[in-house]
Amino acid sequence: MVTDEDKVFKALADASRRQLLDKLRQKNGLTLGELCEDHDMSRQAVTKHLVLLEAANLVVTVKQGREKLHYLNPVPINEIYMRWIGQFEQSRLDALYNLKQSLKENDHE
Repeated sequence: MVTDEDKVFKALADASRRQLLDKLRQKNGLTLGELCEDHDMSRQAVTKHLVLLEAANLVVTVKQGREKLHYLNPVPINEIYMRWIGQFEQSRLDALYNLKQSLKENDHE
């Protein structure tokens, strides 16, 4: 069984898909044509990458007339951050706080 998290990791594993996400992070609401600019991929290859990004819920599309606009959805990335990275940050912050307190105590001595 493929989970939503597996789809996100698979989508993020490819450099071309990460480039597309970076492009949407810089400017949201791009058309397929705009996403194809500055890429060495065919329009069909970009479309295939977008299908995987949509399946992972990293890209959401909205039809506007004849165009389909693509938007970055950061929620799945945040969920991965909270599960896999965020929990480790607290221990680092605690360590820095303790170091700061220790240095303050040494300065007062």
